[in-house]
Amino acid sequence: MLERADGYEAVRDRFRWRIPQRYNIGVDVCDRHADAGAGTALIHIAADGSVAEHSFTDLKRQSNRLANVLTAAGLQRGDRVGILMPQRPETAIAHIAAHKAGMVSVPLFTLFGEDALAYRLGDCAAAALVTDRESLPKIEAIRARLPSLKVILVADTGKDGTGWQALDTALAAASDAFTPVDTAADDPAVIIYTSGTTGQPKGALHAHRVLLGHLPGVEFPQEFFPAAGDRFWTPADWAWIGGLLDVLLPSLHHGIPVVAHRFAKFDPEAAFDLIARHRVRNSFLPPTALKLMRQVPDPLARHALAMRSIGSGGETLGTELLEWGRSVFGLTINEFYGQTECNLVVGNCASILPVRPGSMGKPVPGHEVAIVDPAGIPLPAGETGAIAVKRGDPVMFLGYWNNPQATDAKFTGSDRQWMLTGDLGRQDEDGYLHYVGRDDDVITSAGYRIGPGEIEDCLTAHPSVALAAVIGVPDPLRTESIKACVVLADGAVPSDALKAEIQDHVKRRLAAHEYPRIVEFVDCLPMTTTGKIMRRVLRDRHAAETQGDTP
Repeated sequence: MLERADGYEAVRDRFRWRIPQRYNIGVDVCDRHADAGAGTALIHIAADGSVAEHSFTDLKRQSNRLANVLTAAGLQRGDRVGILMPQRPETAIAHIAAHKAGMVSVPLFTLFGEDALAYRLGDCAAAALVTDRESLPKIEAIRARLPSLKVILVADTGKDGTGWQALDTALAAASDAFTPVDTAADDPAVIIYTSGTTGQPKGALHAHRVLLGHLPGVEFPQEFFPAAGDRFWTPADWAWIGGLLDVLLPSLHHGIPVVAHRFAKFDPEAAFDLIARHRVRNSFLPPTALKLMRQVPDPLARHALAMRSIGSGGETLGTELLEWGRSVFGLTINEFYGQTECNLVVGNCASILPVRPGSMGKPVPGHEVAIVDPAGIPLPAGETGAIAVKRGDPVMFLGYWNNPQATDAKFTGSDRQWMLTGDLGRQDEDGYLHYVGRDDDVITSAGYRIGPGEIEDCLTAHPSVALAAVIGVPDPLRTESIKACVVLADGAVPSDALKAEIQDHVKRRLAAHEYPRIVEFVDCLPMTTTGKIMRRVLRDRHAAETQGDTP
């Protein structure tokens, strides 16, 4: 949808939304390509290393079968279908089938525990669930708590069980002919639950148009994706918006093959091998993955890389990470920004927009983004305020599932025209947007308002630091002191001397008032399913420790 031009302003000015009145994600990403004779859609790398290619025709036939299975079981248009599987063909097939049947897909992360799954499946009153043998025990443990769940289909098993059906058997018995439901672009299509950094997760309900709304935000940081020979992969799970709507569905929309493989535990060396072995040209690599890959010594000595574009989002990238990306991949990693409710609205595109370290770029063409005050009034350049998106954007959610109060609280302004992201930022004189932090993550210390991202980037530039998270903790003199929770790099030994060295590193590299007065060495950092640091958990842990409680 983006037309290449010589500069950002030209691309922005030429862009026009083309959202049809009637639109169905499943037909768009699958059936139209199959009917046109398109080739490979998915390249699946199994846990044992075996590789299988799946065409658009394969996806059409199997999704038609699944749509028939669901409708034969009594599910109707608008019913919710939970999908609890990792990156594999059946995951894509389940989403496509639900969309073609006019149902609402609900992606679920395989590492969720029983309570997390019970909450989400119960909150949306899922009528069906597609899962695999590995996750089945968790579902069986909570089955009695899910009265709305009519159908459970399980992959990787040859026979039906008590209360569930074997997915392969059910598909084999169903017809591969199905007439997709005629859906409007504004009809509900998917519920994606927020990461839940505060309170219970909320279900962000999106319409079919959400995929079209995502396209500019994918094409921009992926350097005018697609191009001839492109092939997309991400380590991000398809259960969250970064994997599903930043990679899988946009790639299939464009007819570009997607490499499907999810590491049980992210292995940076294996990631380099996968990218090289399977000729990956485009990727969404979250900052945490990039930081771990940066720890791999001399990857070019073992891996022949030929990547064309990398996008990253979720945490701010800094100078060191950008320079490392250029030296290893031969390209500039393009940072982008969005959230579950309104994704990919800000980004970089290095070929037409000079990247400024510490900035997440400019509004992606088609999206109106501003920094506003609490009343929803846009602020002048240089002032910190709430990052907000203009209402009416096709990528914006319909609302929170069964939570009109939370939906209403998401908007501000005289006519509720601005959707608040919950993040703080500022815009410079040239229009670049800078992420400051979550509104509850900003640290107030000695009169300064300090965002954690810049300090964390400085910390990870220290050779002994692999990962770092920064929080504000109560201080009777300064309001808050800065605390750094640090995961050390391999070979580094924790010591008081190393703490002092790290503190001095920040003093020297960043600013005296931003150095961490407290440094704690930890084995790992709490992360959301989207790979974002859960600073709230670290703050709660610190509070418990300082009160003498068990964290």
